[in-house]
Amino acid sequence: MAALGWLTPRRRSATARSVLAGEASAEAARKSSQEVEETPGTEPESQFPVLGDDKAAAFFDLDNTVMQGAALFHFGRGLYKRKFFETRELARFAWQQAWFRLAGVEDPEHMQEARDSALSIVKGHRVAELQSIGEEIYDEYMAERIWPGTRALAQAHLDAGQKVWLVTAAPVEIAQVIARRLGLTGALGTVAESVDGVYTGKLVGEPLHGPAKAEAVRALAAAEGLDLSRCAAYSDSHNDIPMLSLVGHPYAINPDSKLRKHARQLDWRLRDYRTGRKAAKVGIPAAAGVGAVAGGTAAAIALHKRRR
Repeated sequence: MAALGWLTPRRRSATARSVLAGEASAEAARKSSQEVEETPGTEPESQFPVLGDDKAAAFFDLDNTVMQGAALFHFGRGLYKRKFFETRELARFAWQQAWFRLAGVEDPEHMQEARDSALSIVKGHRVAELQSIGEEIYDEYMAERIWPGTRALAQAHLDAGQKVWLVTAAPVEIAQVIARRLGLTGALGTVAESVDGVYTGKLVGEPLHGPAKAEAVRALAAAEGLDLSRCAAYSDSHNDIPMLSLVGHPYAINPDSKLRKHARQLDWRLRDYRTGRKAAKVGIPAAAGVGAVAGGTAAAIALHKRRR
């Protein structure tokens, strides 16, 4: 893929593959973005987001920020249900998902294994087929796992007339489905290579993770004419510090320990929707959420033990 030429001069530690992944994701996001209808009802916090500021936008990480758990693992469950792969692969997906939920952080080895598995599974399938299946998988496994608190934050930006983008290492096709279902502007995600509408089993650049996310946001902001100092970004993971550091309004949502420490040092805003005490303050039915997490984790561990 040819370089898009959107990036402005900057100092960065991203690799060439991170830049390629970011530019590819930004290009895919802009091609698929669509108008969203504003829904009134969410009050802005302390005059932010600023009503009518068309130079501002919001960027939301997906896994454990907008949605409980990892989108890639839920996607794997849906593909298994449709006989894309065998039971032993499902056990691995389930175990990785259980670990992710218990630890609340991304394990690089687990994530790499999941990406490799997903690429091998979709190789030879048509892009349109996976997009259609993604719609079904969202309804089956993801819709009930959206954090209401984070969803309200995104809605506040929409109500202010700003664009809102998901930024995730998940496949861009499933990310776009989630964004559309939530009424968001679009999604930046990992771009899998396709030729004539068929997946080749390779990536364009690298997974949209860490520095690559920052590159994608920077490229999209340049293309959209945004002022990053007026934009907001939201994430749970210290891996997204490069993306959070780009914007003028960084938020740590359900943060891991490293991000929480970093956010406190820099006086970033924090929100945690995982505990009953904190969730009660923002009106989230925490008991239901905790029950779903506990049930899903127990089922995943039991499945793993039976298959060993």
